[in-house]
Amino acid sequence: MNDPAWIEAALTAARPQAVAALLRYFRDLDRAEEAFQEACLRALKSWPKNGPPRDPAAWLIFVGRNAGVDGVRRDSRLRPLPEEDQISDLSDAETDIAEKLDESAYRDDILRLLFVCCHHDLPTTQQIALALRIVSGLTVPQIARAFLVSEAAMEQRITRAKAKIARAGVPFEAPDREARGERLSTVGAMLYLVFNEGYSARASDVATTREAERSASVFAEEAIRLARLMVKLFPAEPEIAGLLALMLLQHARSPARFDADGQIVLLEDQNRTLWNGAMIAEGLAMLDKALRHARPGPYQLQAAIAATHARAKSAGETDWAAIDLLYRTLEAVQPSPVVTLNRAVAINKLAGPEAALALIDPLAERLSGYFYFHGLRGGLLSELGRRAEAVEAFNRAISLANSPAEAAHIRRHLDKLGEAPKTARETAHLS
Repeated sequence: MNDPAWIEAALTAARPQAVAALLRYFRDLDRAEEAFQEACLRALKSWPKNGPPRDPAAWLIFVGRNAGVDGVRRDSRLRPLPEEDQISDLSDAETDIAEKLDESAYRDDILRLLFVCCHHDLPTTQQIALALRIVSGLTVPQIARAFLVSEAAMEQRITRAKAKIARAGVPFEAPDREARGERLSTVGAMLYLVFNEGYSARASDVATTREAERSASVFAEEAIRLARLMVKLFPAEPEIAGLLALMLLQHARSPARFDADGQIVLLEDQNRTLWNGAMIAEGLAMLDKALRHARPGPYQLQAAIAATHARAKSAGETDWAAIDLLYRTLEAVQPSPVVTLNRAVAINKLAGPEAALALIDPLAERLSGYFYFHGLRGGLLSELGRRAEAVEAFNRAISLANSPAEAAHIRRHLDKLGEAPKTARETAHLS
């Protein structure tokens, strides 16, 4: 097939596999990326004329490997050429590469590449930016727009991240079972960071809200695409399937999360006909697949909570008792004040604002700088008629808002506080 759109899609799909393999061969992130780009340029010239290869990823690895070796040789004019086994562990046959893609080395290559991008020495923003640039192939301008920073600033972040990885040194041997499990956990956390960066749209006004949502949705979609790849490579890992299910179920609600003016619409008020039914169905099926392993973990539990919301035809039909039980289980598996804060929303539904407030008040010190804590607390206090305390909590929430949309959401309730008591659901953070 010589269709340009198909070729572009094939290059995008092959990128993680090809860059991952080239990274193993050259032990250098910049060299691997440059080799892949050179292979893509040759593909754009060759494939329309000769037709696509049997295995695009194998073709790109083979051509990229040769281009990279040529680059090493050009650079070697100023220094001795490294031994062959330091820059390649492949034969020259494309067939051998294609066969290797079907073996465990292929999975380890992908895992290694993602693991490199979420190196523990890198700040979160650099991990996300590096993964989107190296693994997903997004351009620097695309990433910069979603982060609302200049292209120059984003280029510097990515350059610093690469330099730090080069200095740190990364193990290239195939991980054993224990190390693979640790890497999968780390990679899963990084993919969820990428997803959340897209899920939490940030903007300064209505126009940029829509633009930021479009840019940020690329992050969420890329996280889902990479999670699908991980599920394909590691089908027996229920937490990876649970992570994908969680992403799908949350992203399915995106069309209903903001109104025409760019204002936040809470989960209970969302038009559920706008939710993506096909994505919800895929998420529910993926969750069922994960739960069949009978090894529930944090992502599976969070996905089960999202699934409970997704299955409710209306807000009034939500099974809050089930959500409370799931949050209790999540508290036991992964204790966190944020988990307890989320559970308080269910407690408010089941036992009222006083019980919910009693649950979150002990969290005040640990969550003193957390927007959602003060927003929920303000709603509970308002419902109890404790107006002065509610005003104080709302003002604190506004000062900690992560975006103008969040601040505007709280300000609306603060401005109306004197007109009528507000229920906690109006300031709950679920969206």
